[in-house]
Amino acid sequence: MTNSRPAQESGGSRLSSPGLAVAAVARRLGVAPATLRTWDRRYGLGPSDRTAGSHRRYTPEDVARLLVMRRLTLEGVAPVDAAEAALEADLEELAEAEKAGPPTPEPAPDDEQDPSTSSGAAADEGPRGARAHLRALPGGGQGTRPGAPSSPSGQNTSGKVSAVVDAALSYDQARCDDLLRIPAGSDPAVWWAHLLEPAWNRVAERTVLAGPGAVPEIVLATAALQALRAFTEAFEQAVVQNGGPPANHPSRMRNIVLIFAAPDEAVPLSAHTLAAALTSKGKTARIVTGPASTHRSLELVTMVRPAAMVLATTQRKPDLDLVHAVHDGFPDLPIFVGLRRDDAASELPLTPQVQRVRSFTGLLHEVLAVVSS
Repeated sequence: MTNSRPAQESGGSRLSSPGLAVAAVARRLGVAPATLRTWDRRYGLGPSDRTAGSHRRYTPEDVARLLVMRRLTLEGVAPVDAAEAALEADLEELAEAEKAGPPTPEPAPDDEQDPSTSSGAAADEGPRGARAHLRALPGGGQGTRPGAPSSPSGQNTSGKVSAVVDAALSYDQARCDDLLRIPAGSDPAVWWAHLLEPAWNRVAERTVLAGPGAVPEIVLATAALQALRAFTEAFEQAVVQNGGPPANHPSRMRNIVLIFAAPDEAVPLSAHTLAAALTSKGKTARIVTGPASTHRSLELVTMVRPAAMVLATTQRKPDLDLVHAVHDGFPDLPIFVGLRRDDAASELPLTPQVQRVRSFTGLLHEVLAVVSS
């Protein structure tokens, strides 16, 4: 991309500050140094100052453009579009970015919800019929709440989310399968944010009187995993039909993203969705399933030699022993951890190679930036 940043004026106080090294800028933005190097190489968002010995340093204006880039990617903007906006930002926009500082995503909807606003839960989910559900205990308030997901076109998707919840609560596997199907050409990350995650959260909030073998979460999880598997298989078939290598070809196994779920996470749907989203972007991802002790996890990292490791979880405060162990054994490996709560993030290793990301979209973009380099 052509660097379209405005010409720098001399003598201004903005450019008189000493330049910053990549590690310092990475710490300020909350990204890995490898991410900054990728943004420099791919989009021209690099350091523009040079010191004695030809060391490149980031000027305050460079940092401001990176703040714009970081904020936009966390909001779900594609990196190439975010970079173009950052490069074209004028001095007034950059001053606002500097004043705002590093971006802080909005709290997760779970943190905003008040369980006391649960009255009327069954109103938008159809008649109770003969089903024995206590559908309003707790947090069953439906409709549009603050932070409710919207479709890319701007229309609220709560209607379809409610339909998925109703299908899961009525144990209608076929209906749930149909509602969660991911069309060819769709983005699994959008499917997760606007449909599956809100439906999963609603079902998890319900207290249900069920018979033997009847678990709404299992109905929903089965449909979700089937949808992800079918989408990925269709995508891989299209790659081969268009002359590309199959999924297990050696050329596609050299740059793997290794995804772990948090210990004790019964159904790691976010990990599977992240793998499908990476696949849709032409990357290779593998999910670690089953028991994985710290020793076994280190063996897997040694065997696979991944380009990046991810801990993908929806838990509010997961066990982070795995992150510490892998970082100690492989200090240069980029590790990304999806954590929405600040108190959980305080337990991560304090190193640029271990990055905490608050949102699923941000996690996807950060991983793509590293594995695409």
